[in-house]
Amino acid sequence: MTIAAASTRPQRAEGRGHLAAKLLDGRTRLRELYQEGAAKIRLPDTFDASMEAVIINTAGGLTGGDRMDWSVVAGAGTNIDVTTQACEKIYKASAGTAEVTTRIEVGVGARVDWLPQETILFDRAALFRRLDVDLDESAEFLAVEAVLLGRKAMGETVDTGLFRDRWRIRRSGRLIHAEELRLSEGVAALSARQAVLGGQVAFATLLYAGPLAEAYLGRVRPLLEGAMGGASAWSDKLVVRLAAADGFTLRKILIPVISVLRNDAPVPKVWNL
Repeated sequence: MTIAAASTRPQRAEGRGHLAAKLLDGRTRLRELYQEGAAKIRLPDTFDASMEAVIINTAGGLTGGDRMDWSVVAGAGTNIDVTTQACEKIYKASAGTAEVTTRIEVGVGARVDWLPQETILFDRAALFRRLDVDLDESAEFLAVEAVLLGRKAMGETVDTGLFRDRWRIRRSGRLIHAEELRLSEGVAALSARQAVLGGQVAFATLLYAGPLAEAYLGRVRPLLEGAMGGASAWSDKLVVRLAAADGFTLRKILIPVISVLRNDAPVPKVWNL
């Protein structure tokens, strides 16, 4: 009995969620919805022509070997805001790596705002996250990804582990943005370097792809005064990098910046300070 128990493979969380939208009578409407395993998608009522989608991992977090797969297709003229019910927690991995893959297609004249709440990494966590986006020539896209290296208020630190983040953004098949982030092994020592995070434990990347990039830049930069970060715009693309001492401080900076990049619309209701 002891041998059998020792050889039993731990149960892993798996989930797949797919959402596709179409334009009907001037409003963004549901075209396809698929949910499997631990992946769930909820669609709260909205008071304008857009759609809000809240994605949920019912497993309550991820650890080594877990797999989550999300896909969003925004049809011509649609407007979709995608967020998460809560922060995603990545727990200590006894073996393997958690994987989260997101694929987004944005059609003619459509817009998708990818606005998940923060990902919290715990000590010895292992996560490989991928974001692949295909944009029509006339589409707009906003992405926000924020990461916390433990919860400072709880006295948590991340001494070691693995975090890989891979982004590929294409417009009409042409690559317009690519980045690779890797924190591994001595995470605390690496993040303490001035050229990395300078000892900060909360950081975020925001990317806007669309015709208003240059116009937004002049409004975003004043919001970053006094913060560790910066913003640049070129070729119809705006990128913001931020780092802060803790998640609360980071969110206080993020929310006004996100609002500007959403034409002054507020962040989704599930976000709060």
